[in-house]
Amino acid sequence: MKRAVFPGSFDPITLGHLDILERSIPLFDEIIIGVGSNSEKKYMFPISKRMAFIEETFSEYKSISVTKYQGLTIEFCKKVQANFIIRGLRNPADFEFEKAIAHTNRKLSGIETVFLLTSAKTSFISSSIVREVISNRGDYTQLVPPTVRL
Repeated sequence: MKRAVFPGSFDPITLGHLDILERSIPLFDEIIIGVGSNSEKKYMFPISKRMAFIEETFSEYKSISVTKYQGLTIEFCKKVQANFIIRGLRNPADFEFEKAIAHTNRKLSGIETVFLLTSAKTSFISSSIVREVISNRGDYTQLVPPTVRL
């Protein structure tokens, strides 16, 4: 069985995340969305709300599940017996950053990272941009799945 983890903070989930996940479904038998939690990071949405957004977005997808985790992604992958990590790339800076992490993860665990390029229509979207729009009372609805409504 090909099991993958798609890790992130998903604060909140965006159409970019949705695009990567929908294109990952045919590649893997099972995808676990790992919602990371870092006590040193300040989130806009509590982890329960972030997970609820994701669970509602993917409620129709039988091969996708959502789990929270703390610590190293590779340790989470080992715990759930996933041999792959899914990462989306928006630009060259993302690639350089993610490449170093992927090499480290493979060296430490043998877990392979699969990169998917974001589609042109979502490549500009990031959770931090969405949070900025929300904070300034802008129309964020074109950047997130319909389940992310405040």
